[in-house]
Amino acid sequence: MFAQTESVVVTGTWEPIPLAEADRAIHVIDTSNLHLTSNTFFDLLQLDSSLDLMERAPNGIQGDLSIRGSSFGQVLILLDGMRINDSQSGHHNLDLPIALDAISQAQILRGTGSTFYGSDAVGGVVNFITRQPEASEIRLGVAVGNFGQNEQRGVLAWVGGPLAEQFTFARDFSTGFIPDRDYRDLSLASVTHWTNQLGAMGLTLAMSDRPFGADQFYGNYPSWERTRGWYAALHQAIGKKTELEFSFRRHTDLFVLFRYDPEIYTNRHALESYQGAARRSEELGRTMSLHYGAEAYHDGIDSTNLGNHDRTWGAGYVAFDARALRRFSFSAGVRDEIYDGTKNQLSPSVSGGVWLSHKVKLRANLSRAFRLPSFTDLYYHDPANVGNPNLLPEKAWGGEAGVDFYPTARWIASATVFQRRERDVIDYVRYSLNDIWQATNFDRLRFTGVEAALRGTLARRNSVEFSYTGIHGAQGVLGTAYSKYVFNYPIHEGIAQWQASWPHDFLTRVRVGALERYARDPYGVLDLYAAWARKRIRPFFQITNATNTIYQEIQGVQMPTRSLLGGVEFKVL
Repeated sequence: MFAQTESVVVTGTWEPIPLAEADRAIHVIDTSNLHLTSNTFFDLLQLDSSLDLMERAPNGIQGDLSIRGSSFGQVLILLDGMRINDSQSGHHNLDLPIALDAISQAQILRGTGSTFYGSDAVGGVVNFITRQPEASEIRLGVAVGNFGQNEQRGVLAWVGGPLAEQFTFARDFSTGFIPDRDYRDLSLASVTHWTNQLGAMGLTLAMSDRPFGADQFYGNYPSWERTRGWYAALHQAIGKKTELEFSFRRHTDLFVLFRYDPEIYTNRHALESYQGAARRSEELGRTMSLHYGAEAYHDGIDSTNLGNHDRTWGAGYVAFDARALRRFSFSAGVRDEIYDGTKNQLSPSVSGGVWLSHKVKLRANLSRAFRLPSFTDLYYHDPANVGNPNLLPEKAWGGEAGVDFYPTARWIASATVFQRRERDVIDYVRYSLNDIWQATNFDRLRFTGVEAALRGTLARRNSVEFSYTGIHGAQGVLGTAYSKYVFNYPIHEGIAQWQASWPHDFLTRVRVGALERYARDPYGVLDLYAAWARKRIRPFFQITNATNTIYQEIQGVQMPTRSLLGGVEFKVL
């Protein structure tokens, strides 16, 4: 490798490697300098122009995520490499059972990734990496703001010999910026790292509880919803070559269409998910390696609307990776996912890179992805929507070519062109305004786009980031039908961020985002953050939507106007 060594990535690679060595478009967002100038992990997702965060409410209450124009169900969310995606509905994929203080990085793979991770990785993957504390500490924080906001959060960490333990909690409350848009968000998490005789072990235990007013979320109704989650995951390395993983997730969803008259229409859903994996890597000489493994999954749902269903599926994969002369890299892999007993989805991938000089790297990738229908896609029904139990899995081929340019040790510029061709796309469609929405497969959807980014460090620990993504989707594939989700993608999105560390530990962060969706008017949002990172007492202040922009990320769902939040963090230890 010729360029500077950056963050080590584990997302979209077969083994941990420096970011500059990756042959895919990967963005790593480090939270180490952001915990005082951010509020939730949703703030991290707003720092990449290829990610379209379609929030229904602020502060991580509920939102959909799109990458490179994908639908919200075509993005895979991971926590330390384990699936968080919800088989009931993709609307719950971002319902993480963990607070921002427990996260060290968000690693973003843009583009198809089913060879690595299986179903849902059509548009891309976001892998949240939990924090491993380096020293014992106690941090407690409180904050208040307009719209009746009040927040409490804390971190308790202990490090001793081979054991590191971190406990985090967060509680956010708001009376809402309009009626029936109140919320309460509680999350608790314990993350344990232990180096034992077998190797490194990680244990994560987490829970969340989120009741919220859902007015406008699913139509012009004064709705209310409450989601709760419980999560447990165990990672155990056996030597340097083998790793075993297991996780359990339970997620419940209580939905009331008319908040103050729940007897009219109420749904209750309870989903339980299990996953296990065994992975192994072998060195084939100094420059080549072989990676292989097997995975198993089980989802079961008990629902008043969807009924009782379960599915079990498994996968096996094998991949080859080669790197030569610190200049060339090549990897190829294939994954076979078996579901419904005899059906399967084969997901091959090939990528490569070459350093033309110590400043310029070229990279390219071609891979296939798929998505299994959610239980909502298959079985949901209400007076305005109906699922389809005969839906086929979505399939896609994605390709990209890019260049990374390192003019100095402090700066990196990158550009990528990409295309994704989809078949059997799942969407809710109707043929007149009086029809109900019906879940349907349709073909020949294509997205073509370009990404560009510039990131660098200025004097006095100032950093700036600029990124732009432009997307063109194939039009007319539905004929005279109306699409509910597919054609809500951004055709232009740009983000600029400036983060500065001033004398006397004063921190500032400015984010400007501008976005234009297909067939909708463009808008821009300005967010301002400031903090004083003193040794013990650390005040912070945030202004989100400082321009008081009136906008909707999901059509029909109003977002808050200018929001103010101020607080203080106490570093006890």
